[in-house]
Amino acid sequence: MSDDTIRLVTIGRIIRRRWRLLTVLTMVGALVGYGTSLLLPPSYTTSASVLLPGAWQERELLTQAQIATSSVVLDRTAATLGRPGLSGTDLRDRVAAKAADGNIIQISGTDDTPAHAQRLADQVAQQFVTYAARIAGSGTDPEAAAQPEALRQMVVQTSRRITELADATDPGQTVESVQTRTELAKLRTSLQEAIKKLDQADASVSRANMVVMGQAARPAGQAPPTRTQLIGAGALLFFLCAVIGHLAAARMSRRLRTEPEIAAALGSALLGTVDVPGDRLAHRPRGRGPRAGIRRLLGVDVRWDLPTPRASADEAGLRIRYQRVCGRLRDALPSPRRLLVVVPEGDELAHGAAVRLAAESGGDPLLRVVDVPVSRPLVPDRDDESAVLVVLSAGSWTAGELAGIAEACADAEQQVVGIVLADPVRARGTRSDDRPLEDAPAAVAVGADAAGGAA
Repeated sequence: MSDDTIRLVTIGRIIRRRWRLLTVLTMVGALVGYGTSLLLPPSYTTSASVLLPGAWQERELLTQAQIATSSVVLDRTAATLGRPGLSGTDLRDRVAAKAADGNIIQISGTDDTPAHAQRLADQVAQQFVTYAARIAGSGTDPEAAAQPEALRQMVVQTSRRITELADATDPGQTVESVQTRTELAKLRTSLQEAIKKLDQADASVSRANMVVMGQAARPAGQAPPTRTQLIGAGALLFFLCAVIGHLAAARMSRRLRTEPEIAAALGSALLGTVDVPGDRLAHRPRGRGPRAGIRRLLGVDVRWDLPTPRASADEAGLRIRYQRVCGRLRDALPSPRRLLVVVPEGDELAHGAAVRLAAESGGDPLLRVVDVPVSRPLVPDRDDESAVLVVLSAGSWTAGELAGIAEACADAEQQVVGIVLADPVRARGTRSDDRPLEDAPAAVAVGADAAGGAA
């Protein structure tokens, strides 16, 4: 798994084999999201629109949006709302403004109730219009208000003077006529400048006349994140974290999966691979107590990263594999052939393979099966056995754990003569001699004690 590419089939395998754990973690995430929603106060958001007449550039609209959320506008809004302890600084995170299409500034307000949110948006819009008008100088400066009318009067007078001079001008080429025409040109220039100033004054006045486009709508629903969104986000977050945790654990796993790695860790040669038929759930690690019960309940006592067992051959094909291993042991050992079969404790798959191997051997070689704890391996001292055979399943143990078993065998003066790997397969039926697989431990009594005692 550590070198494999993460594929959808891997995700599907996690969901299929860890659905109980994923369901529990998803429910826990939903409860966490619900608890978070209780800690966060509800909020409601609405917006008011302010129309800016005239022609505005994009940069000018952005400036007006900044003015709408300035400290001056927010301080005045807080004073108008009249809530005890509420200041403009408190409103800074509740108010937002943005420039929309059509010279419109949208001012949003967020508060704890729909009525408070509506009033907040309306008051900010009103204070913004008032403050913008004051900046533009409209309505408060009489001199500035009288400037457009004075310019219009100047335009009218100039137009009349040009008309009078035009009527009195001599069409000839005298000095007086040339001077008159020069004066008319100057007056015409003054008229054009007056018209330009008048247009600028009108634009300034029209820009100052901002309009609030009605009252803000009262919000009908809570602003995000809502309670439902928090519950869904918590459930999804915990589910994804659980899946990613499984993938990360598989990537970081140091369990040996290939035959050369296992053989190198134990310092011996691989004699063969045998098939262990039966359902995958039948090979759970043994354990008692509350923790083991919880692991079985959540389904975490079964490895998820192992591939789906392939379909087994017929019973004759299964027996051939075991008999070939027994034949290799006979060829490798001198008579009398007595072996100690070491199985890592907790490896149910390997234990079943060792038991059947002892039954298929028929006493030649004579096999005694013992389970050795992996945490502190201890192999029995040499009795009548001439060597040790290690039976284990691939992908279940690390190199350090297998090296510990090899050191325990050396400490007991037992030589590891071979390794047998147990491979799970899907069962197809009973054995050809009508003996079910569960009866195999009875055959061990002929040559070995499955619990580890002497025959």
